[in-house]
Amino acid sequence: MHLQINQANIGYDKTLISNANASLKLGDVCLLIGNNGVGKTTLIKSILHQNPLLGGEILIENKNVKDLTVKEIAENIAIVFSKAVIPQNYTVEDLISLGKYIYYPFYFELKKQDRAEVAEIIEELDLAQYKNTPLKNLSDGNLQKAFIGRALTQNSPIIILDEPTTHLDEKNKIIILKTLRKLAKEQNKLILFSSHDWRLAKEFADKIWYIKEKQLFAGMVEDVMIQNDELTNASLFQVNKNFVAPSISSPEIQKEMLYSLLQKNFQKDLSGLSFTYQNKIWNISDTNTTYQCESFEDILKIIQNIH
Repeated sequence: MHLQINQANIGYDKTLISNANASLKLGDVCLLIGNNGVGKTTLIKSILHQNPLLGGEILIENKNVKDLTVKEIAENIAIVFSKAVIPQNYTVEDLISLGKYIYYPFYFELKKQDRAEVAEIIEELDLAQYKNTPLKNLSDGNLQKAFIGRALTQNSPIIILDEPTTHLDEKNKIIILKTLRKLAKEQNKLILFSSHDWRLAKEFADKIWYIKEKQLFAGMVEDVMIQNDELTNASLFQVNKNFVAPSISSPEIQKEMLYSLLQKNFQKDLSGLSFTYQNKIWNISDTNTTYQCESFEDILKIIQNIH
């Protein structure tokens, strides 16, 4: 695992999160959720070693963060805060180029290779037409994409975003989150983002970290949500036009969770499969074979093996 939290007590004078255990690998998209004041930002600062742990450890690629220099942490983690200061008179290209500062002295000239990389990221984020636009003239959605672009130019394997969809309308919210998921899957980035909108987990995240009553509930989105009743009233976004659903026979909550899991992970026709949920067991039928499992994580592994 690339990021590991082992028996960590997280907080300042008092513990906000007790005995936390969680892990993420490259390619994962994880949503961090919880009410105000439960310790979401404190957890992020602890991963960055800006806030020392009260106990336990946090590892990045098997190295304890407390043993890493500031430069080494920056090389491993790019961070996008929701309340980032907008540099005066900077353009989109200027901001995205700033991600290279961790590799150079404060005053530097970008190398040809660096400029090519910045141009590629601008294109990837669909910001080419705004390349020379002052940041103050951008929409909230495009400004957020520009800050994500700056994080990408660090070439760090982990990107952490604190409330990246705050103040965005539904359309831009979906654009940002689809962009993050694409980055994780195509560039093998580990994406951890926090939000108050737990509906986002079902369509855009693989894993969820849910802070409640000083505990960190971590795991597959569908498994964690189904175990916490307050997280199962989400309305479905339609984001995958290439997905053809299988037959699903189950209570509505399990059906919605399964549909989200499959739509999120498979852009293909799954109509040849049938799913039946009974006595906490999923039966998955494919032509003449039937598989049985208890968790959504196991369902994902089975479908990946048979399709």
